[in-house]
Amino acid sequence: MKSRLLYIILSAVILIAAILTYSNVEWIGLVLFVVSYLVAGGDVLYKAVRNILHGRVFDENLLMTIATIGALCIGKYTEAVAVMLFYQVGELFQSYAVAKSRKSISELMNIRPDHANVKRGDTISTVDPDEVLIGELIVVKVGEKVPLDGEVIDGTSYLDTSALTGESVPREVSAGSEILSGCINLNGLLTVKVTKNFEESTVSKILDLVENASSKKSKSENFITKFARIYTPIVVVVALLLAVVPTLVLPGAIFSDWLYRALTFLVVSCPCALVISIPLSFFGGLGGASKKGILIKGSNYLEALAKTEIIVFDKTGTLTEGVFEVQDIRSVGITSDKLLELATYAENYSTHPISMSLKRSYGKDIDPSCVKNVKEIAGHGVIANVNDNTVAVGNGKLMNELGVSYLDDEIVGTILHVSVDGTYAGYISISDKLKPDAFEAVTKLKSKNVKKVVMLTGDSDLVGSRIAKKLNIDEVYTDLLPADKVEKVEELINQKSEKGILTFVGDGINDAPVLARADIGVAMGGMGSDAAIEAADVVIMTDEPSKIIDAISISKRTLGIVYQNIAFALIVKIVVLILAAFGMANMWEAIFADVGVSIIAILNSFRALWVGNSVNADLSSSIPSSEGTEIA
Repeated sequence: MKSRLLYIILSAVILIAAILTYSNVEWIGLVLFVVSYLVAGGDVLYKAVRNILHGRVFDENLLMTIATIGALCIGKYTEAVAVMLFYQVGELFQSYAVAKSRKSISELMNIRPDHANVKRGDTISTVDPDEVLIGELIVVKVGEKVPLDGEVIDGTSYLDTSALTGESVPREVSAGSEILSGCINLNGLLTVKVTKNFEESTVSKILDLVENASSKKSKSENFITKFARIYTPIVVVVALLLAVVPTLVLPGAIFSDWLYRALTFLVVSCPCALVISIPLSFFGGLGGASKKGILIKGSNYLEALAKTEIIVFDKTGTLTEGVFEVQDIRSVGITSDKLLELATYAENYSTHPISMSLKRSYGKDIDPSCVKNVKEIAGHGVIANVNDNTVAVGNGKLMNELGVSYLDDEIVGTILHVSVDGTYAGYISISDKLKPDAFEAVTKLKSKNVKKVVMLTGDSDLVGSRIAKKLNIDEVYTDLLPADKVEKVEELINQKSEKGILTFVGDGINDAPVLARADIGVAMGGMGSDAAIEAADVVIMTDEPSKIIDAISISKRTLGIVYQNIAFALIVKIVVLILAAFGMANMWEAIFADVGVSIIAILNSFRALWVGNSVNADLSSSIPSSEGTEIA
């Protein structure tokens, strides 16, 4: 970009010298005009010749070459040089715009780790990340990037995850925490056990996704590419006819005048504004999305998002947090604390998420010696001896089997009934909470011209219907297996219009078949999920469903900019082409219609990069507390 600017300045200086010299010493002025022309347009001439030799005859380089050489031949030296000079100014703006667009995407490339400190025996060696094996220990020092995915074995720290998620709030990790490559260790020494090879790590998959994003062109980009291939030879033929035919059929027609019109026609006809600005707009949109932690695998998906008619949400991990928590304790004959303690001890040896939620709620150390004779009954619950008391924890089926009467309150969630020595002691309800922005996200989608919001879940009708009602979801389908979800998505696809898009939003772990089947698959919480990155078309690097609104907004904004550029370029070019054909436009108007329009379109494309605050910034946190008690 710096060298192009240098050539522009040098050519402009020589052009000024040529203009000043030509009236006094004509041959010196003429030499200076040619030198200025070659400095400004040497690369255009080279590309035109190179492309002809490679069979790509008709492109903007050929149009510029024919038009400017023709202008030189008829004595329009200043115009010829000016065409090349201003063309280079347009290219300079394009280079700057592309660099700006690339910067927002290439910032993600900074997550690539340079090295890993691997601990082998008593020594720590610095090696390339791809040389570290699964199961080995690595040490991550303060300020270093985490080189590989793993589990923290020792140490406590905060991680900067902004490069992966777009979120500025650091995440705390300690022993037992999952840690992802690409994060930056802020303030503590960490020892990490590697769980994935470098090529399978989060950072590698994200980098591969970003590097290949621009290879998948949108329909608009493909159209412009095909359009230019057909349009350019037609323009050359029309210009040739404009130069020759009038001088043969019109009495008194001067060939040089009509040749000048034809050359002006060629300059105006250059499709630079369309060929440059449209891909640049989409590239800017991809960069703007990446700033928000939204990775879109190609401009074709970015374009399609704007046409979303139906959005289908998975529930657990997408609209809900996917983390079970104790919501309510109702005791009978004993205290609530005692009921929770007995249930937690009885479930101590289980690794089920519900058992984990009991332990988190209990929050105290457990003495395993107090628990004996643990008996798990599949589909019912567990019976154990806790401090010489027979404690049964499970569902209503377990209570019926033991002949224990229990409270049958209609509660949405997983209910753990507890009996002690054959006497009913109460129940504990455990459920999954809605994400803080779930309600607003669904509501805001209606303002984006989404006609229908649907939720699919494997949960019971009672659970699914309650959540759908709280979120104002249009349709809900419950008790679905993964294969059932695919069938339901296929049914919904048949309900949309021919040009409409069905977008499925899932957690990316067990929804891969549905993500692949939908027109657009969006993986929520994709950080660390192989299935999300591989199966989805869009990966949202946080757990916020509201990010889908950002993605659609960016898509609509980008398409709006593309359509503005197309309309502006075509209108100006058509008007000036007509004027040029009738001799009412000279080379200066042609320069504006070509380079000027290109610069304006490029500057307009910059707006695709300017993404405002996340939807979360202006959403009110007005969800009633009761909305956080639904079961996953």
